[in-house]
Amino acid sequence: MRAIGHRGCPALAPENTLAAFDAAAKRLDWVELDVRRCGSGELVVFHDETLDRVTGATGRVADTSLADLRKLTIGDSDESIPTLAAVFDALPDRVAVNVELKEIGLADDLAAVVGDAEHEVLVSSFDADALREVREASVLPLAFLFAADWGSALSVATALNCTAVHPHYDLLSSARVEEAHDRGFEVNAWTVPDREVARRLREYGVDGVIVDDPALAE
Repeated sequence: MRAIGHRGCPALAPENTLAAFDAAAKRLDWVELDVRRCGSGELVVFHDETLDRVTGATGRVADTSLADLRKLTIGDSDESIPTLAAVFDALPDRVAVNVELKEIGLADDLAAVVGDAEHEVLVSSFDADALREVREASVLPLAFLFAADWGSALSVATALNCTAVHPHYDLLSSARVEEAHDRGFEVNAWTVPDREVARRLREYGVDGVIVDDPALAE
């Protein structure tokens, strides 16, 4: 069962920062990150639509230029908001990357950033249209993210020719993991809160767990 460092593992360093990805890469073979477009057009690694929660600034990422984003820091750290390209440049080639798309309209630029990368890449999203754009623009493997409607979600993943499904851990049982495997999907569960849940998911046969703290999956 693989462990995937959620936002680079915020238990180790501030989420979605180069420090977090560096720390996670020393412990894990996989990291997960969030991507959206900033006001000047670049793809940046940032979870929220707005800046408030983690930077203390206000406003939407989509309305803020990269130059202005670089002036901000995450929490009480000195870490800034990285571009997707910067994260791929910093990560060792052996570390696989689960890129979660937070919006539509990113497929072409995503392909341009990761096209020459040596890393294994898996593209996930809650937004089927965002994944559909990736399917049309590249051959990158896809994963559909969801928190409800198990049957409908598997149907969406089938229609998108996904490699994997990423359900919330509460949706899973041995039977459901078996069903997903029978339909050709790997199963990576998010976001696993403790060792007991991780142990149970291992017994169910999940392929991976997305965690804030890598110790939970050890």
